[in-house]
Amino acid sequence: MCFALFGIQIVWGLQNANTSRIFQALGADVAALPALWIAGPITGLIVQPIVGHLSDRSRSRFGRRRPFLLVGGLLTALALLIMPNAATLWTAIAALWLLTASINIAMDPSRALVADNLPHAQRARGYAVQVFFIGTGAVFASSLPWVLVNWFGVSNEAVRGALPPAVRYAFYIGSACLLVSVLWTVAFTRERPATDDASAALRLPVATDAGRGMPLVRGGRTLAGSGMALLLLAAGLGWQWEMIVLAAAALLIGLAQLAAAKMRARGDGSLGLLQIVEDFMRMPGALRRLAVVQFFTWFGLFAMWIYAAPAMARTHFGATDAASAPFNAAADWVGILFAGYNGVAAIVALLLPALSARIGERATYALCLSGGALGMAGFVLIPDTHWLWLSSLGIGLAWAAILSLPYAIIVGAVPPAKVGVYLGIHNIFLVIPQLVAAIALGPIVLNLFGGEPLLALALAAAFLAVAAGAALLIPSARA
Repeated sequence: MCFALFGIQIVWGLQNANTSRIFQALGADVAALPALWIAGPITGLIVQPIVGHLSDRSRSRFGRRRPFLLVGGLLTALALLIMPNAATLWTAIAALWLLTASINIAMDPSRALVADNLPHAQRARGYAVQVFFIGTGAVFASSLPWVLVNWFGVSNEAVRGALPPAVRYAFYIGSACLLVSVLWTVAFTRERPATDDASAALRLPVATDAGRGMPLVRGGRTLAGSGMALLLLAAGLGWQWEMIVLAAAALLIGLAQLAAAKMRARGDGSLGLLQIVEDFMRMPGALRRLAVVQFFTWFGLFAMWIYAAPAMARTHFGATDAASAPFNAAADWVGILFAGYNGVAAIVALLLPALSARIGERATYALCLSGGALGMAGFVLIPDTHWLWLSSLGIGLAWAAILSLPYAIIVGAVPPAKVGVYLGIHNIFLVIPQLVAAIALGPIVLNLFGGEPLLALALAAAFLAVAAGAALLIPSARA
C-alpha cells in the first residue's frame, strides 16, 4: 500500500536536488530561481484539493484512490523523460509545471489510502511506514547522480545549455522506478468500499441555514476584496509577476466562497467542486493551528531546496558558474547531504509513534522541528563540508516528523468521509508558504543579503525554530 511513495519521493528528490542546477545550466540567474520554482506551489494549491474532493466521491470498480494514482504516475514518468532534455529555459519551466501537476495528482490518493484502509489505532504507524518508503526513495534519488559518476564512471561534465549525462540518466532511472512502484501499489492494494454512512455524509449539506453560511460570505468578501486590491496594486506599480499570481489566487478563492454561499442560500444540496471552499471554512481548529506551523516550516524548506546547491558551490567550492566542474561537484555533494537527511528520516519515522505515545504528538513535533532548525543553522556555521552530516542528522529528524505527524493529526481530526479533501486542503498550507517564498526570497537575497545564498539558509533556520514553538499550540484533540 505504501510502496508507491517510494517512487513518488524519487520524483521529489530528483526535482529538489536538481531543478536549480537545470535552470542555472540553461542560463537562469540565481536571483531568479525562486520565481522559476513557482510551479510546485501553484500546482499543489490547485490540484491536490480537487483530486482529494473527486477521489472522496469516486465509486469506480477500480477503487476511489487508485485510478488517480495511476494517471498521475504515468504523466509524471513522461515529465521525468522531458525535463532533463530541455534545450531552453522555457522548455524546462514547462516540463517542471507538467512534472509538479502530475505528481500532485498521485500524491493525495497515496496519502489517503492509509486513512481509508487502516483503523484509527494503526494510522500513525501507517504514516510512519510511508515515511520509511519516502525516505528510502529520496535517498536513492538524491544520491543517484553522485553514484552514477563515482561508481559507474558516467560523465559529470556539462556544456553550456545542457545537463551532465549523469543527471539525465538519473531522471530516466527515476521514471522507471516511479512506474514500477505505482503499478505495484495499484495492482496489489485492495481498497475498502465506502460505507453507506460515509456516502451519506458526502451528500449531506454542511450549512443548512443562513447563519452558518455567513462565514463563507465574510471570508469570501475579505479574500476577494484583498485579492482585487493587491492585483490592482501589482499591475499598476509593475510588481513582479509572482505577486500577480498570488493576488489572482486570493481573488478566485474569494469569489468561489461567495458563489458557494449563494448556492447554499438557494438551498442547493450539492455544491460540486465549490464544496471544497465550504470545507475549507469549516476545518477543525487543529488544522488551523497546524497551518501556522506549516507556513514557517515550508518557507524554510523551500529556501533550503532552492539555495543549498548555489550556497554550497559558492561557500565551499568557490564556484558560481553552473557549467563548471566545481559547481557540479558541489551540487552532487548537496545531493548526498539530502540523501543523508532522508535516510535519517526513514529510520527515525519508525520510532516516532512510540515517542508520540510517551510525550505526545505536539511535543514530539516541536522537538523534531527544533532539531531541523539546528541542522539548518549548521549549513551556515560548519566550515568543513565533511562535518555537514550533522546538518543532515538534524534536518532528517525534522523531516521524519513533517512527513508523518501532521497527517496523523489530520485524519484524527476530520470526518472519515472527508479525509481526501482535507488532505488536499492541508496541502494548501504547504504550498502557500512556498508561493510566498518564491515571491520574497529573490528580493531578500538580492537586496538584503547582497546576493549571498548562504544567508537564505540562516533565514530558513530561524523559520524552523518559530515552527517548533508553534507546534506546541496545536490542540491535542478534535476542536
